[in-house]
Amino acid sequence: MSVTQSVPVLLSTTSVYPEPTAVGFELAAELGYDGVELMVFTDRVSQDPSAAASLAKHYGVKIGAVHAPCLLVTQRVWSADPWTRLRRSVQAAEYLESPTVVIHPPFSWQKEYASKFSTVLEGLRARYPHVTIAVENMFPLKLGKRNLVPYRPHWDPTRHGYDSYTLDLSHCAASGADALAMAERMGKGLRHIHLCDGTEPGSDQHLVPGRGTQPCAELLGSLGSSDWDGSITVEVSTRKSGNRIRRAEDLHESLKFARDALDSRP
Repeated sequence: MSVTQSVPVLLSTTSVYPEPTAVGFELAAELGYDGVELMVFTDRVSQDPSAAASLAKHYGVKIGAVHAPCLLVTQRVWSADPWTRLRRSVQAAEYLESPTVVIHPPFSWQKEYASKFSTVLEGLRARYPHVTIAVENMFPLKLGKRNLVPYRPHWDPTRHGYDSYTLDLSHCAASGADALAMAERMGKGLRHIHLCDGTEPGSDQHLVPGRGTQPCAELLGSLGSSDWDGSITVEVSTRKSGNRIRRAEDLHESLKFARDALDSRP
């Protein structure tokens, strides 16, 4: 079995923004992705697991990951309570038979949530053993010459230590982190990758892989030469594509990049 057959490459439904969630399913099927990562977003369809299941059935694509609503714009999706949002994300993943939930570290102002975050994760893992909750690396924000860290305990989840991680390459660029070194620190806990690119600290660009400076091909090639059995999601910004044809071209290029890199050898 080739690596491209054993490691699924998913399409994040946020990669088609500003088009709606349903278009993510449509393009994933049309372009030959192995499934989608459902971003629980402001789009009502993304917040309804039964609607998402209907889309998956209609287009014949699996939902290989669920991204919890932890962006600033989704702080009121499902509930204002971050614990409720996390729990409902895991419940949605179980309902959708999705093996992975992507979650960000707590915001710095969510003090109570942050203080119990690890304990809550442990409880959810025990209750939903078939769902991997993978904590994603983030990045500091630049305010003039200062760096503001809006996450607790840190934007780099390896500093605290969790069982499972999502490595986002655009976030590595934005934080100035060495993506390969971070992957090494994550070790066997690296279960999921957000494949995208970036060029410089302070800017979260989510470029098509290969259009920035991140070691996207090297990272995927190293995984392709091992027995890694995680999953990859193309999470790129196509807001400036201008139309559906150019958006599809960018997403097709990203899929080809992923599969070619996985089948390469370092």
